[in-house]
Amino acid sequence: MKNHYQTIIVGGGPVGVGLAIELGLRGISCLLVEPRKTLSKVPKGQNLTQRTLEHFATWGLEKELRAARLMPTGYPIGELTAYGDLMSDYWHAPAGREIVRPFYSQDNERLPQYRMEEVLRNKAATLPSVDTLFGWEAGRLSQDESQVRVELRSVETDEQATVSCDYLVGCDGAHSTVRTQLGIERSKQDYEQNMLLAVFRSSDLSQRLERFPQRSTYRVLKPELKGYWQFFGRISEPDEWFFHAPVPMEANLESFDALGLIRQAAGFECHCDFEHLSFWKMRVAVAEHYQKGRVFIAGDAAHSHPPYGGFGLNNGLEDVRNLGWKLAARLNGWGTDRLLESYSIERRPVFWETADDFITARIKRDAAFLDRYNPTVDKAEFETAWHARETDIGSRFQQYEPNYEGSTVMFGPEGGVNSAHGTHAVRARAGHHLAPVAMSSGASSFEALGNDFTLLAFDAPENTVAAFTAAAENLHVPLKIVRDDQQSNRADYAARLILVRPDQYVVWHADVLNEDAAAVLAKVVGQH
Repeated sequence: MKNHYQTIIVGGGPVGVGLAIELGLRGISCLLVEPRKTLSKVPKGQNLTQRTLEHFATWGLEKELRAARLMPTGYPIGELTAYGDLMSDYWHAPAGREIVRPFYSQDNERLPQYRMEEVLRNKAATLPSVDTLFGWEAGRLSQDESQVRVELRSVETDEQATVSCDYLVGCDGAHSTVRTQLGIERSKQDYEQNMLLAVFRSSDLSQRLERFPQRSTYRVLKPELKGYWQFFGRISEPDEWFFHAPVPMEANLESFDALGLIRQAAGFECHCDFEHLSFWKMRVAVAEHYQKGRVFIAGDAAHSHPPYGGFGLNNGLEDVRNLGWKLAARLNGWGTDRLLESYSIERRPVFWETADDFITARIKRDAAFLDRYNPTVDKAEFETAWHARETDIGSRFQQYEPNYEGSTVMFGPEGGVNSAHGTHAVRARAGHHLAPVAMSSGASSFEALGNDFTLLAFDAPENTVAAFTAAAENLHVPLKIVRDDQQSNRADYAARLILVRPDQYVVWHADVLNEDAAAVLAKVVGQH
């Protein structure tokens, strides 16, 4: 351990270790501090989106991550929903995230969080600029205009040390001590609902669910649950499961009949060998801002919500891809404080809308549906409405398209806002994730992107490319030029020139350079 690092990361969960890898691959010295030496075997976040797999591919970890999965290769990741219980005549298994697969360079994946964390920890250990302190906790921190100081303590020996850094990032979870010390308030929505988490093995459950097409998660909707779900998830084949379900607020874990609740949701008598039982509370919390001076927060420290839809972990990893390159740019001298400020400006609205419009709103829609339609009251009306839900569920994945059209470091449309809502498209749009297309070499445009800024210049004039090259040299902005005269690329992207930043978001596009190349680059790195 050194006395000073460029960054210190407090919290060594997947978000913290992901940030250490992002920075370490860029040569930024960082210290990762985490009290846990071992990993919890509770599965936690398992659904990893196509976008998250792009992060792992960028870090050179995509193959290692897929090799760490527990489910058989190719096993479907989607969701099945049943009315009443899993033996119901009313169920559907609509298309899920595969709907938006053409707009990303990777397939999605599913594996327990502890398996993913193993892959991340192993990678971090290979990076010479990353030091790790597992078994240590961070205490009091202070900052001034030039640095941050943090007190550290060994959990086992009580050894203490004080270390300084240029920037510190709190990735220390929903009960973040970093956020608390910064005095950053959180907007909360408490659902006043206790939930059960059970991890168990049951061959009975596995066998009875063979009646359905293969899926990884199974939701049960009941009118009396007011839109909250009972849901089963596969951890590994053949018989390891988890189960979440609402329970009474006054329930006591020691006396609660978890097996009875599982049998009720399943719709049949089944034997379960329990490996873990706990209660947790349904709530959403979003920090008012993600930065104070030289200190940032990311992941659950910035935003937390119930495990509905797999949004938490995936958003946390998106946080560090957004923040990591910006910290590196600032530390390397070509990024600015304005660029760092764009992290909170871009990321907070996305999660705020994710919580409101893709989690809370879904619970409310389910509650309204269950209140309005009932097969024992009007069977035909219920069946019509039930079948219509399949289309609605598919549209959710199409509508969830985080973008930064209102960012201060983007050439977004006039009146654009940063939002979780959008439409997936191949056409290049400032503020939106770049969709992959095939290059004339046969490789994907994603494979052609550099680690920093990339200018896709398909059949653009040489003087235009020269203008960007000169501007990048003058501003000390690392820029990779990708030339490709394949006409279909220009047609697919609807632009001859596309400037892409390190986290694969388009910042500017045009057919003809009608403005100063230096002004374009200066804005997107916060120098304008």
